[in-house]
Amino acid sequence: MKTEIIKFEETKKKKEYNVKVIMAVLLFGGFLSLFNETILNVALSKLMAEMNVTAITIQWLATGYMLIVAISVPTSAFLIHTFTTKRLYLGAMTLFLTGTVLAVFSTSFPMLLFARMVQATGTGILAPIMINTALAINPREKHGFVMGICTCIILVGPSLGPIVSGTLLQFFNWKSLFIILIPMIIICMIGGALYLKSAIDLTKPKIDYLSVLLSIIGFAGIVYGISIIGSNSNMLNIILIFTVGIIALILFSKRQLSLQQPMLDIRVFKHPYFTLGAILVIVIQMVQFSMNMVLPMLLENGLKLSSLMSALVLFPAVLVCSIMTTISGKIYDKVGGKTLIPLGILIMCIFLEILSRIQPSTSIITIAILNIFLYFGISLAWSPNQSNALNQIPMRNQADGVAILNTFIQLGAAFGTPLFIGLMSAGQKGYLNNIGNLNDPKSQVQALYSGFSYSITVAAMIIAIVFILSLSLRHKTKKYS
Repeated sequence: MKTEIIKFEETKKKKEYNVKVIMAVLLFGGFLSLFNETILNVALSKLMAEMNVTAITIQWLATGYMLIVAISVPTSAFLIHTFTTKRLYLGAMTLFLTGTVLAVFSTSFPMLLFARMVQATGTGILAPIMINTALAINPREKHGFVMGICTCIILVGPSLGPIVSGTLLQFFNWKSLFIILIPMIIICMIGGALYLKSAIDLTKPKIDYLSVLLSIIGFAGIVYGISIIGSNSNMLNIILIFTVGIIALILFSKRQLSLQQPMLDIRVFKHPYFTLGAILVIVIQMVQFSMNMVLPMLLENGLKLSSLMSALVLFPAVLVCSIMTTISGKIYDKVGGKTLIPLGILIMCIFLEILSRIQPSTSIITIAILNIFLYFGISLAWSPNQSNALNQIPMRNQADGVAILNTFIQLGAAFGTPLFIGLMSAGQKGYLNNIGNLNDPKSQVQALYSGFSYSITVAAMIIAIVFILSLSLRHKTKKYS
């Protein structure tokens, strides 16, 4: 009798939602937020000249955006349980639209930076809204497939940004990048107003301002401290900023454990397989995000490709990965993650090792194919791992779990970039110091490949370690109501 009631209630709940329409609204909004994240990457050199600022200054358009997103994501669990899905989505989209309009009318670097940070305030919580609501309106046995679709958006959005913007900049100025966003954001807002419904229980947790403050200081300190490694900043200042961030996060964590209604329930880490999944998320993201920066550096400086051409060389891998993430999500729903996740990580490790051995004579097609196989491995592990992690915690903690995983994605990007670019630079300098001939163009190119090899070898070693950890994953996921 109890089973029949549950089935009836589930059927009734499904009739309340037009799942396909709601998913379309959520996915389009999530795509725009992630597409916007990288849309300025290929325009930075033009902006430097137009606004008369240095490379270090112009990088704040990326660093500042990342900082605001890193601050926004941890608060998403609190916001999702405080406001209805429609209100939160429309609020985030309104901030996104406001920032975009401000960017169009920006005439100076400070104005554009402010506009980007307003954008980031809204877009930082759109991905958590997308994932949480998508999981809430779909039955748990389909969560692997749902996470695959969401992951597809997370991968394709940032990858399309440089390609679309690179094409537009051939014909128009940088403001066109924001102008094209305005009608699409308005379409999202209309769709959200008409079709979005709340599928997540509102517990209306009491806001704890100290938790918010500690969260901002902690995540901003860590992300900013990591992002300025390799710049002209004093190393002592970097260590100080990073240390302040770590201390703030420790205090934040202790406070969450003492509150009856925590802003972010970190007790989910008591589930060991969720914790393992979170570790895998941060490491895979470190490699995946960094490859999108390290490999273009090799293509542009070693093979002398344009930024647009290098983006086009990398795009087939992202396209294959985006298709495979939905397929691997379906496979996960049927067989679980015990075999699928380690297999994906093993493939990553193998092709990272092969990529580390490429030489100046290696063709562009060979590099593109190797990158496709690397991303094939990522697709087998990425969304199944997140689904597997979330399946280890109760449904009432889903928003907290999603917030933590999305925060770890941001931290993975922040950690990976300075680590692997720093290793690449160190390997490059080491090669040049050994040969002594610093002015020979061929030696410069070979040094670049040597640095790339050093960086990717370390990445392969890190992935080999997490492959061993992934072998301990359970065959069956826990089932919670």
